[in-house]
Amino acid sequence: HAWPIIWATLLVTGGATLISFVSSLFVAVFLVEFAPEWIRRILEPVVRLLASVPSVIFGLVGVLVLVPYIGNHIITDGDRRSVSYIISLSGYSLLAGIIILSVMIAPLMIAVFSDGLRSVPRGWIEGSLGLGINRWRTFWKIGVRTARPALVAGSVLAIARALGEAVMLAMVTGGIGFAPNPADGLIFFVEPTRPIAATILQTSEELTAPAMRQTIFAMASILLFSAAMLSLAGWAIKQPMKRYGVRA
Repeated sequence: HAWPIIWATLLVTGGATLISFVSSLFVAVFLVEFAPEWIRRILEPVVRLLASVPSVIFGLVGVLVLVPYIGNHIITDGDRRSVSYIISLSGYSLLAGIIILSVMIAPLMIAVFSDGLRSVPRGWIEGSLGLGINRWRTFWKIGVRTARPALVAGSVLAIARALGEAVMLAMVTGGIGFAPNPADGLIFFVEPTRPIAATILQTSEELTAPAMRQTIFAMASILLFSAAMLSLAGWAIKQPMKRYGVRA
């Protein structure tokens, strides 16, 4: 009966990774190539500071700010009534988990992406500019393409952190082993759920029961296997990229 928490883990991790990857890539490109020096001096320490903030702080912000906002402004009375016979909508939801997790892992991605983009030989960029190609297209086609191994490495690190995140997700997703149903429409995003890592945290006090202990270790083995497969996939993806100059 682990499907609801496995499904929740896939939804939360996948959604947060997609949002973070796109936003982090554009932020990293801006920091490396387009940002004025004074903005770069301010933003880079801020990004690295955010990457080191404990997850419980993000969870607290989510509980105090995001969850009440979702509960009061996004979820309507009609939404609550439509699923009241199945689940209670309170703001603790899949959407809250995805948003807060995206904010958590984005600084890590930005830091790794920026280092990778800076490793691109400057002569390659200048050569393209010398041929008359505009600055944005040059950096996108040459800089980002060359730094793809670093993009893969940053994504793998961020996904690994997202998979293992427990405290913050236990605080904002609702703590219920419920599988959000896409057939419910937009209500799908505000339904409560509980990923694997948060489930392990919330049931850790039941380790004294042999049956529950075996269940918890089984869930932990799923996370361990997922992390191993993630690392293997990252290694396999980077193999065709060895001809590029940037290592990660």
